[in-house]
Amino acid sequence: MNLKHIQAVAFDLDGTLVDSIPDLANAANAMREHLGLPPLAAERIQSHVGDGIASLVHRAITDERHAEADGPAWERGYRYFIQHYREHLTDHTTVYPGVRDGLALLRARQLPLVLITNKSERLAVPLVEELGLRDHFSLILGGDTLPEKKPSALPLLHACQVLGIPPQDLAMVGDSANDVAAARAAGSTAIAVRYGYADASTLGADLAVDSVAELYDLMKND
Repeated sequence: MNLKHIQAVAFDLDGTLVDSIPDLANAANAMREHLGLPPLAAERIQSHVGDGIASLVHRAITDERHAEADGPAWERGYRYFIQHYREHLTDHTTVYPGVRDGLALLRARQLPLVLITNKSERLAVPLVEELGLRDHFSLILGGDTLPEKKPSALPLLHACQVLGIPPQDLAMVGDSANDVAAARAAGSTAIAVRYGYADASTLGADLAVDSVAELYDLMKND
């Protein structure tokens, strides 16, 4: 696929740039213990990730994808989760291979990079700062930055407006159905990473890559 028209690249965070499941699972299980519940396997926590911390807390309490926890339990759990997770944000979270090189190569080509995540901004910003990724991004949009988050097109359209580019010249790189749906809704190119939390072959992206560093060759103008 020819990506030479791309003028900016947006990236998802969890499952795309970083593997945050160990710290999310630890926070979720610390919360469950606080609420008198037994721990869940990390794989279960991973299956509940992707729609922001508020949804993750509901799912981590109920261990169901579409259930909601009791209001007081959710509030107590949410407060505890946020406090624990913020204090252990990058204890075991790692940057995927090829991400640092890939971001640096794209920046060297003077392509603006945007972080669009459903993780709340107050957690996403310190996370990328602690992992040394913050300076790569011209703009960071969390799940609570705007009135809507992925799979809505709004974060992508907002990024395009800020950058002064048409949506069709933006590529959205992610690992989930939310990322692909947001790109489709915005009219942008959807790129899936094969190493993420979902099976890339099921997402219906325009193309899939094994590494962020692959994007450099796909977007070369010469």
